[in-house]
Amino acid sequence: MNTPAQLFLAHSIWKLQQMQTSIELRLPLFTLEQIWAKSKPSENSVGNLVLHLCGNVRYYICHGIDGQPNVRDRAAEFASTGHDDLPGLLRETIADATKVLTALPAGRLTDPLPEDLIAPPGLSTILELIYQIVGHFQLHTGQIIFAAKRL
Repeated sequence: MNTPAQLFLAHSIWKLQQMQTSIELRLPLFTLEQIWAKSKPSENSVGNLVLHLCGNVRYYICHGIDGQPNVRDRAAEFASTGHDDLPGLLRETIADATKVLTALPAGRLTDPLPEDLIAPPGLSTILELIYQIVGHFQLHTGQIIFAAKRL
């Protein structure tokens, strides 16, 4: 029988994988120029959103929960105007996050966040962090879907 904690972790993994697939299906609809295009400087390109999602997941799940080295450069996620393999980066990131969440003992969900982690306000436990990260991923996936529909 699955506990609520096991169900939460399994559903979180499923949602991240579902959103990854949704993004991967839409990336080929864009030309390279369209992937990095911004209508105005304050907007994010589709490519920047993918880089941001990967950076966010790596920082909070791989680094924050699993203790892996922090490799995030948030400013570069938004400043970049190119990347060789966005689908590959996305697949690798979600695969790494899936490993972390699959191996995470359910009892750790109520653990406090590491003190050195720069977490969004109002979050204090690993469960809340995962919930936030999955929601954040869905939000930006929706933006990418909308951008594809505008084509």
